[in-house]
Amino acid sequence: MMPEPTPTVRELLAFYLDAGVDCALGEEPVNRLAEPETIPAAREAAAPPAPPARAMPAPLPLIRGEPPPAPDAAIASAREAARTAPTLEALRALLQTFDGCALRKTATQLVFADGNPQARVMFVGEAPGRDEDIEGLPFVGRSGKLLDRMIAAIGLDRSSAYIANVIPWRPPGNRTPTPQETQICLPFIRRQIELVNPDVLVTLGNPSTQALLGTREGIMRSRGKWLDYDTGTRVIRALPTFHPAYLLRSPSYKRMSWQDLRAIAKVLAGVSA
Repeated sequence: MMPEPTPTVRELLAFYLDAGVDCALGEEPVNRLAEPETIPAAREAAAPPAPPARAMPAPLPLIRGEPPPAPDAAIASAREAARTAPTLEALRALLQTFDGCALRKTATQLVFADGNPQARVMFVGEAPGRDEDIEGLPFVGRSGKLLDRMIAAIGLDRSSAYIANVIPWRPPGNRTPTPQETQICLPFIRRQIELVNPDVLVTLGNPSTQALLGTREGIMRSRGKWLDYDTGTRVIRALPTFHPAYLLRSPSYKRMSWQDLRAIAKVLAGVSA
């Protein structure tokens, strides 16, 4: 039996890309399956005691070009910065230079929003993916095409809806954003919702629903239930539903999603749900 030919570097790179590996997190490869080195007991006994820990200096103010601050300081800085943005354009410009979230340094570009800022309905997902990171617009990949078909079914398109994400930068390798990253970005999407001021807020999927609506229920239990979203100046009707990416993996739930869309259309038409 002939051995398999050794793949070329180009073939390996194509394989990794197809598998979803499209960024490197370090300069040197790491064998995470290797056994850790063991230290003989005699060497452990002879090792001098560790020096006492030194007190860490207080975090420095948030200045562009410096390392990101501690998470608590970054969250406080995000809240203060978002509060000062008077318009969507100012909020976008602020995010372009905000250094409190490390995702900005690994993403290709900011993915702020798409659609009509004057729309009566706003859709919010979790975070951009690879296609969104390349184009700088939310929901432009396969899930975006499905979202377009979903909203078209109730007479909407991107000229009559507004679309954004809780996280405006793509996490490396499409990993799940950490709770700290979500908390740092949360003030910005809250201010974005306040500035758009839609009549209906639609949260797509479990992460955006829990982050924005404060529920701990899973999307299976929370979807289809009307909730209140308080901007501080107005209460907006909010409806959780499935993320299009989930529907691509589980098409049997499209029927439930269609029920949610019909409920949204009734509210926009002025009919009580």
